[in-house]
Amino acid sequence: MNEGRNEQCILIVDDSPENIDVLGKVLSEYKRLVALNGEKALQVAISDNPPDLILLDIIMPGLDGYEVCRQLKTNEKTKDIPVIFITVMGEEDDETRGLETGAVDYITKPFSPPIVRARVKNHLQLKLAREELKHHNKELLEAAQLREDIERITRHDLKNPLNPIIALSSLLLSTTTLTEKQKDYVRIIREEGHKMLDLINLSLDLFKMERCLYSCNSIPVDIFQIIQNILLNENQSIIKFKKLTIDIQINGKPTRKEDKYFVMGEKLLCYSMMSNLIKNAMEASPEEEQIAIYLHDKERAVISIQNQGTVPKEIREFFFDKYVSSGKRQGTGLGTYSARLIAETQNGDIHMTTSKKDGTTVTIHMDKGWR
Repeated sequence: MNEGRNEQCILIVDDSPENIDVLGKVLSEYKRLVALNGEKALQVAISDNPPDLILLDIIMPGLDGYEVCRQLKTNEKTKDIPVIFITVMGEEDDETRGLETGAVDYITKPFSPPIVRARVKNHLQLKLAREELKHHNKELLEAAQLREDIERITRHDLKNPLNPIIALSSLLLSTTTLTEKQKDYVRIIREEGHKMLDLINLSLDLFKMERCLYSCNSIPVDIFQIIQNILLNENQSIIKFKKLTIDIQINGKPTRKEDKYFVMGEKLLCYSMMSNLIKNAMEASPEEEQIAIYLHDKERAVISIQNQGTVPKEIREFFFDKYVSSGKRQGTGLGTYSARLIAETQNGDIHMTTSKKDGTTVTIHMDKGWR
């Protein structure tokens, strides 16, 4: 029989028609299906219209209730259907075995009709909640996949026009026909092109890093060469505007253009990390001060970037958190956050110290590269 007012369906499994009739009356508000043995119960459960919950007797000819429950829970199609044992077997060992087999509840006969109705109602509500959560998680996964696909397409489509913008800007700067003011404009175009290119390249990678899905291919990377490129190609405008001086040292000695300092990582990730940290230091620095970038050999490679500014007290604890920013109208709060993610992805770590006396120093520890 399957009459009833509630759309949810219950399968009652018992070899006694009398017991089925009693349970049917107790649960008359639901749709009901019946099975007089375990084999029939399994057939109904794997059908195109499976029940929402199963009330299962244990003592039956053929397959007993324990075996029926075991098969239900090992079948991908039926494993999520809640099973409630309802039986005369009232020993503690019987109940323990039933719950270990995968049942959500255990009711002994003779039973109280209000108790049966309450427990059936509760487990049906729990099943609905689990299904809604599962559906919500599926939607989140689909949205994440869609975002990843869109960002991959965006990276490809936007990089094509950016490459000539950056290349032609560099070509223009090498000519002697431009005035200094015109060259400043071209440098701005090139710098903004580099920033956009970095954002495009990094966006999908950060998304993977957040979910620990990024696979880092570490090789020896010349971090000193990267620092020189960043200072030359991206930060000339702010260096000029603030009249900053830059001091770069390797193991306590002033650097030469041909020097090298290798760490283990990925070139693009190292570039993005250092670009964000150097830019952050310059923006935070007072005018006419020094930005110090020191590379040290200890047990690991140590990179420190110091400026004379001070991090506000209210954000010190959250300096490397997402969307944390202070005093920047156009700041996204992603610079230091992405630097932390990138450092950790490359088997490194990063921390910050700040005080009025010594300014602010961001220190990165990374594995040394062969050199």
